[in-house]
Amino acid sequence: LALGVAAVAAGQSPLQRRVVRDVLEYFHGRSNVHFLFKEREVDGVIEREDPSGTFVQLRLGLAQTACRKRAPQRHCRVLESRRRPTCLACYKFDTSDVPKVLDKYHNCGPSHHLAAKEIRQRDEAECRAVEEAGKGGDTLYLPGMFAFSRGLPA
Repeated sequence: LALGVAAVAAGQSPLQRRVVRDVLEYFHGRSNVHFLFKEREVDGVIEREDPSGTFVQLRLGLAQTACRKRAPQRHCRVLESRRRPTCLACYKFDTSDVPKVLDKYHNCGPSHHLAAKEIRQRDEAECRAVEEAGKGGDTLYLPGMFAFSRGLPA
């Protein structure tokens, strides 16, 4: 498995590796996550540059390990029959030498959860908004500025 992760990391750009690290940090920071998770696969990678910066989108497959989050160890064995969540991550970086995050969005859940139509549509809308961050010079984009909700039936 370690060779597989190393091979995956070798094919990633520095910004893609940074997104993977950030998503793992975010995922492990959630209160309902009690075990460490390792990167299983990265797919659906999109990396686009424009004058306002670089947009990175990817899906990160995770695998649960036998190690508790509170007591991390060096060698954590992946548990094959356990949770395998998938995270969608969209990040927009500026054009500086050490790129700063202009905006980001991530959604982690069971892989079937992310395939649901409503969630997929929300993810696409959020990622489009992230990609637009930094464009349009004088307009200020703030996270959460674009909210999409469904009204209750009358």
